[in-house]
Amino acid sequence: MPEAVRIDDLVISRATPSEWAAVVEWAAAEGWNPGARDTGAFFAQDPDGFFLGRVNGEPASAVSVVNYGSEFAFLGFYLVRPELRGHGFGVATWEAGLKHAGDRVIGLDGVPAQQDNYRRSGFELAYRSARFLGVPRLPLPDDTVTALAPTDFAALLPYDAACGPADRPGFLTVWLTEPGHRVFARIVRGEITGYAVLRPARTTLRVGPLFADAPADARQLLAAVAAHAAGMPLAVDVPLDNAPAVSLMAEAGLEPSFETARMYTGPVRPFHRERVYGVTTLELG
Repeated sequence: MPEAVRIDDLVISRATPSEWAAVVEWAAAEGWNPGARDTGAFFAQDPDGFFLGRVNGEPASAVSVVNYGSEFAFLGFYLVRPELRGHGFGVATWEAGLKHAGDRVIGLDGVPAQQDNYRRSGFELAYRSARFLGVPRLPLPDDTVTALAPTDFAALLPYDAACGPADRPGFLTVWLTEPGHRVFARIVRGEITGYAVLRPARTTLRVGPLFADAPADARQLLAAVAAHAAGMPLAVDVPLDNAPAVSLMAEAGLEPSFETARMYTGPVRPFHRERVYGVTTLELG
């Protein structure tokens, strides 16, 4: 790569899953601890939503803007290689990604230090989250929590839709069935009262989503995940305005690490935010 580069040297195009592997490595280097098999689910939702900037044919910048239906999109993976920052590559790639969303409301989870920059693009703060880390110390779950088989996953779709600003059946079809992903649901009197997904990642296991009707449901689900993890450390991205969720992490002995800011460019459809004890993934909401 030459020492002197210009914005005119940047060529932005859509990325394939194999090309996106380099961006996942950048995210790992930033300490994001991406899931081991996340990419397939990301591309299943919107294969056209991944943008890569290249200089002299080599990857230099990236952003994903994944569309969920006609009203909502989510931005993630906004990255520039460290040695190429300061040339405008990130902003140019960002703008190319935003065009893909059209007139949809866009969400993102970004570092709080960048909030002012995001506001200049029309984003406003909705809430903050923190990643909680550690080996949970909880009693074993009761018999209301079960590990689901793929034949059971369709029953989760309505529950999931009620917990977020958009339906995402394409994403979930892959997310729930990826090798190594384990899906748990709490079922009380024949009704789903929450579900959680455990997946492998670089430095810990990741939990996401962790959706639950009430603290008791979330506690049982986290206990089931912890039992399956068998002493491995977990990472859960928790909305800080959900006080019962934060209390559950403290009860389980998980410690907060870095924070992110959930921001939107406009109003999103009503959903049960109180059920969100753990965000699915910071990259796709």
